[in-house]
Amino acid sequence: MNVPVSTPIGPTDKPPEAPPTGVLRIGTHELQSRLIVGTGKYSGYDVMAECLDLSGTDCITVAVRRERLIDAQGRNILDFIDSRRYTLLPNTAGCFTADDAVRVARLGREILLGLENPGADWVKLEVLGDAKTLLPDPIATLEATERLVAEGFQVLCYTTDDPITARRLKQAGAVSVMPAGSPIGSGQGVLNPNNIRICLEYLKENDPTYPVIVDAGVGTASDVTFAMELGVDGVLLNTGIAHARDPKLMARAMRAATEAGRQAYLAGRIPRKLYATASSPEEGLIAPGKPR
Repeated sequence: MNVPVSTPIGPTDKPPEAPPTGVLRIGTHELQSRLIVGTGKYSGYDVMAECLDLSGTDCITVAVRRERLIDAQGRNILDFIDSRRYTLLPNTAGCFTADDAVRVARLGREILLGLENPGADWVKLEVLGDAKTLLPDPIATLEATERLVAEGFQVLCYTTDDPITARRLKQAGAVSVMPAGSPIGSGQGVLNPNNIRICLEYLKENDPTYPVIVDAGVGTASDVTFAMELGVDGVLLNTGIAHARDPKLMARAMRAATEAGRQAYLAGRIPRKLYATASSPEEGLIAPGKPR
């Protein structure tokens, strides 16, 4: 993404003074990978399993309401997911009311308790307000967050990139706020980086380790790298891999992009300048020869 030279450099462009450990902590969970991958929209369960492996993720999200556990061939998606290797993150995709989201979250918890998976105590909360844009309903999302937190859930909350809403969701007890880069499945990347910067500033103001994850809209590896370079702690995606022309190759690319973006953020980019700056020293230049 091209950024005008006049774009102000926000506080999140600066790496932390002491680079944190590579482990991503979300509530009581620790993840080695900062890439969280979805399980929907793949051409088959076997392709999904290979892509999850190639992505390097150790946390995958499953839509409890939308996911068909059994495919047309009678295969169960859970047979293709190693619940000992991956921490499962149940999500409430497809819910349009707080009541529905709470009910689906409870169902996801029961499923994972049966699998003895550590993801049973958390949920990726989605409460949508519109079936066309799949943008979240901020009021219903806040209500559902409060209710689920009261029931002991660790809530990772999908929201817009509005900083005020993000701050209120954190205040409601969400263990991670997950602003959208752009609408779900759109592949448009991070449309409003300045809002993401402000979300980071507000959410990390008194807690620099609070995890902020870009969720939705990324379409290719450069989108992931750009998001990570803004200073977010991770990226959650699904369609960008599942609908790529070569999903397996894209899974590799998304893994590398996440790692490269994180390292670049910690390394600290050089300032943007309008004019050129010579890369070689200007001191001790060889004197120009005298004309003959």
